[in-house]
Amino acid sequence: QVQLVESGGGLVQPGGSLRLSCAASGSGFSFCGLAWYRQVPGKQRELVARITSGGSTNYADSVKGRFTISRDNAKYTVYLRINSLKPEDTAVYYCNAQLEIGPRKGSSYWGQGTQVTVSS
Repeated sequence: QVQLVESGGGLVQPGGSLRLSCAASGSGFSFCGLAWYRQVPGKQRELVARITSGGSTNYADSVKGRFTISRDNAKYTVYLRINSLKPEDTAVYYCNAQLEIGPRKGSSYWGQGTQVTVSS
């Protein structure tokens, strides 16, 4: 079982930056692929960035070059650095962990979300 708690959201002006953090507890963090999703009211949750247990990353086209996902297995934390924020980045950002190895491979866990609002 993995528990996830996001932090770092807030109100930011266009062009600004944020770093979101997702702290995990429980066993299996280093065996998890980790991802950040975002959701706005009335729309489906969309994947913005993913990092595998081996450190490979991929990004949604809409955020490439502005978002950077990273992980610190020693701190049980995954980060999302967001630069050059745009109003359309406004959303609730969710952290996801999915086990890639072991008998519970495929098990997926979600945090509660953190609001990011980009507005002047």
